[in-house]
Amino acid sequence: MHPSQDSSGRLLLSGNEAVALSALHCGVALGTGYPGTPSTEILEGFDALGGRAQWAPNEKVAAEVALGAAFARARVICTMKHVGLNVAADVLFTMTYSGVEGGYVLIVADDPGMASSQNEQDSRRYAEAAAAPMFEPADSQDAYDLLRTAFEVSERWHIPVLFRMTTRVCHSKSPVTPRFPLGVAPAETGAPAPEFVRNIAGRVMVPGHAKPAHRRLRAKLADLQAWNEAQGPNRIERRNAALGVITSGISYHHVREAAPDASVLKLGLSHPLPMKTIREFAASVERCVVVEENDPWLATACRAAGLAVEAKDDSIFRFGELNVDRVRRILARDSGPEPVPPRGRPPELCAGCPHRSSFEVLKELDCIVSGDIGCYTLAALPPIAAMDMMIDMGAAVGMGLGLRHVLPREQAKRVVSVIGDSTFLHGGLPGLVEMAYNPPATGHVLVILDNGTTAMTGQQEHPGTGRKLDGAATYQVSYEDMARAAGVKNVIVLNPVREKARFKELLSEALRKDELTVFIARSPCILAAGRIVAWQKERQAQEAAAAAEQGSCACGQDCACAGGADESNPVLNSPHEH
Repeated sequence: MHPSQDSSGRLLLSGNEAVALSALHCGVALGTGYPGTPSTEILEGFDALGGRAQWAPNEKVAAEVALGAAFARARVICTMKHVGLNVAADVLFTMTYSGVEGGYVLIVADDPGMASSQNEQDSRRYAEAAAAPMFEPADSQDAYDLLRTAFEVSERWHIPVLFRMTTRVCHSKSPVTPRFPLGVAPAETGAPAPEFVRNIAGRVMVPGHAKPAHRRLRAKLADLQAWNEAQGPNRIERRNAALGVITSGISYHHVREAAPDASVLKLGLSHPLPMKTIREFAASVERCVVVEENDPWLATACRAAGLAVEAKDDSIFRFGELNVDRVRRILARDSGPEPVPPRGRPPELCAGCPHRSSFEVLKELDCIVSGDIGCYTLAALPPIAAMDMMIDMGAAVGMGLGLRHVLPREQAKRVVSVIGDSTFLHGGLPGLVEMAYNPPATGHVLVILDNGTTAMTGQQEHPGTGRKLDGAATYQVSYEDMARAAGVKNVIVLNPVREKARFKELLSEALRKDELTVFIARSPCILAAGRIVAWQKERQAQEAAAAAEQGSCACGQDCACAGGADESNPVLNSPHEH
């Protein structure tokens, strides 16, 4: 992230970049999260600016790490996409009870239109259900400014807050005037110095503590609502009284262009809603329309309060992103059929992707493939068409086991669970334990596609790569050791590209047995192979040096680890695969 400032000090930033810069200027002590489009660049940008950022194995862990830091008065951000909030919901629903000492902003990026997601859920419903304040920036300047307000609210009411971005806000660029010049460390961020003070009754959420905590939470929300009415980050733009529009987020800009003469109430803090402000605004215009993407959450809340507001036709406009033309149609009460968008080129696996070989083998053996989320999900599409189901992160193992438990034997023997390396660490580990704990009578086969990176979201690091977010070396998790520790005896590591025939032979054999088998199909992502190979060489050199000092192999076995790697591509021939 290296934006330049114009003569007036403005920057041209995406929403994600603006949040990263604001986090730095707000004195955020730690940023944690899990990569997921459209949120990924926030932590990457924060790291590039010099902030402390790290990837967690999944969103729940990220939210918990951030919570621990916030208990110590530190300012933290936690980033994820909307489906990641499902994973973090367990901690979200209780940390609003416990509260926080430092500012805690959980940044969730919704994906209207499902540009890169398996569903189109609306995170505003989480704010209401979990009793969490929610901010909704409309553009990059809004994102930069509102993040500071979010920290101030979090620290004043000792409550974690949600910060809802959407795809268009995350990735669109607009001017930002920052509080501090680029490259200049802020003299005073307002962040408190971290310190731990014991508060057992406030943080140990057993029923005896949680019951009064729930009452405190509802009192906080009532107080927050009053503040939101009096001085919240909402804006009324008075123009023609014939039409008034209530909106938030990116929809505000669509409204301004579609109806430049309309009066507008732009909400910045959408939960708890400033219902008195909304009521007064609605009464001041002849016709009041709520314009919002995804669910009719705001319109429903207004109508529940007895306001006669209009809303979009959900049979048409509930789906996908809004734009200026669609907003014009909403305001014109036009519910006619929408034009069919031009057909684009369907996505496909990259040329040279190692996953192609793996799925070609699965297809040749007529496997029933329980799949998972990652770039390899594209193998479900023609011409490969070799994945039969995909629902959520880590579900491949559980769904495959379910099929094995109930299908007739001849069909059950064809079931294979396929999951990527990052996804396995994110949500597949409990499935691996389940596989050994409740093994089907026919056994089961799990294939972990290890391409050495989190490829789908831009080649980020994860615990299996041996690298942190900033590229620094760290402990490298072994899938082989995990599988054996869980109780799987048959663990096979191979390269699906260079050993395709062997993979087919061993997979055929595994499908015939009534045993548990885990394959690690290891071959680097074609887009990240150069970096992975360089890092692997560096790691092998370090291991060899350590082994030479000890006079034996670093892996503890009598082998040629110190010099046995194929220097043409050491990643494809790991010397530690005994």
